[in-house]
Amino acid sequence: MSHFSRFRIGYTKKHIIFLKALPLLLPLILYAESFLCSNLSTQNTELLNHLYMTEKINNRRDFLKKSLVVAAGITIIPRHVLGGNGFLAPSDQLTKAIIGVGGMGQGHITYEGTRLLAICDADKNHLQSTLDKVGPSVKGYADFRELLLRPDIDIVHIATPPHWHGIMSVMAAEAGKDVWCEKPMTRTIGEGKRVMEAINATGKMFRLNTWFRFKDNFYGLNTPVKPLKKVVESGVLGWPLKVTISGVTGFDWKFYWVGKTNLTPQPVPAELDYNMWLGPAPDKPYNVHRTHQTFRGYWDYDGGGLGDMGQHYIDPVQYFLGKDNTSPVKVEVDAPQQDYDAIGTWRKITYTYADGCQIILDGENRDQNAAYIEGPNGKIFKGFKSTIPNLDALIDTLPEPAPQIVTFSESVRTRQKFALNEQNGFRSATIVNMGVIALRLGRTLEFDPETLTFKNDEEANKLINQPMRGEWRI
Repeated sequence: MSHFSRFRIGYTKKHIIFLKALPLLLPLILYAESFLCSNLSTQNTELLNHLYMTEKINNRRDFLKKSLVVAAGITIIPRHVLGGNGFLAPSDQLTKAIIGVGGMGQGHITYEGTRLLAICDADKNHLQSTLDKVGPSVKGYADFRELLLRPDIDIVHIATPPHWHGIMSVMAAEAGKDVWCEKPMTRTIGEGKRVMEAINATGKMFRLNTWFRFKDNFYGLNTPVKPLKKVVESGVLGWPLKVTISGVTGFDWKFYWVGKTNLTPQPVPAELDYNMWLGPAPDKPYNVHRTHQTFRGYWDYDGGGLGDMGQHYIDPVQYFLGKDNTSPVKVEVDAPQQDYDAIGTWRKITYTYADGCQIILDGENRDQNAAYIEGPNGKIFKGFKSTIPNLDALIDTLPEPAPQIVTFSESVRTRQKFALNEQNGFRSATIVNMGVIALRLGRTLEFDPETLTFKNDEEANKLINQPMRGEWRI
């Protein structure tokens, strides 16, 4: 039982007096608690930040609770006694900030009982419209670095274009924040390595925001991933396996995420801080098509349909194939010559692992008879149809996969890794980024999963760690 939920027996006279006065004091205590939570950023910031970074105090909630205990001279009384069942005091809530509120960030204003304290966006219109929605208790920022200085924020949610994901994840972790990041985890392999290093060095929790390995029906398969995991681990399909991801098997590669060539420079809108929007990306003249809802069509910021949907589609495959600790050793591409700036379409991308397993991305749906999973002894098709007799009955007899933490707030509170974290998330992001590099170069590449480098290809290795503009470093 937690020390927060225990009563101390043998109260002294002063304890009895305090308990009798508690109904009168409670409103004042809760007000002070809420006031402290909302004003930490302006009062004693340097001292509190020092306490956080040196871990003299585990977290803000413990500090507030311990302060009240010292003042009262008694052990904390359970929250449900003070405020009724389901009551959650401000200091018990996990707090968060969202960076990027023009698109995905809008869908994460509320989740898991967290309390939003701050938002940030380089577009003044996005920022103001969101502030109008969330109310005066939330502060807006134009520069995320100011937001990271606040000691009262537990979680930073990164919902920017992918060229920001790596550097913001590292800076947030180094500022003492746990990180919830949208997919793809990073735009390059090198940035992913740095995120892993930073999370490991700081002991922060990290969640990548794709969830199909642990919940919801997996697109056209009409089943969660767990039954697929059980079937694969049983060996009933044989080995090695081939997984085909295409429209035929229930997956759309969204080829509308293509860029435009020879863009005409346009004036930067007054509401957009274009320099901040670019951040570490190369300095290119502004055109509306390079930003906001269409940025995915340019190599500088994302990887087209592959960058957008790749981790959604591929991460569960990596999971049920048991490849969370490795990477493919080869990637082959069949695609038109790509523009140096604008992303185009592709026909086929094939990844091969050392043991012969393959992941095939069929962009043109060439194989109209493709199975989703094919092995020497059987196949599974779209809609979870199979050549294996009585597959559902077999699944019921198979052991359950290893348990996972699938709620990020639980990961933050217990300090146990989330189901999709900086390590396995890096591996599925690497599959995506291997494909992006092969597409840009237009050739087959061999990859070393241990050194995380391409074999005998200097040009490909240069794209692992790409230069950052101006002052930005990761």
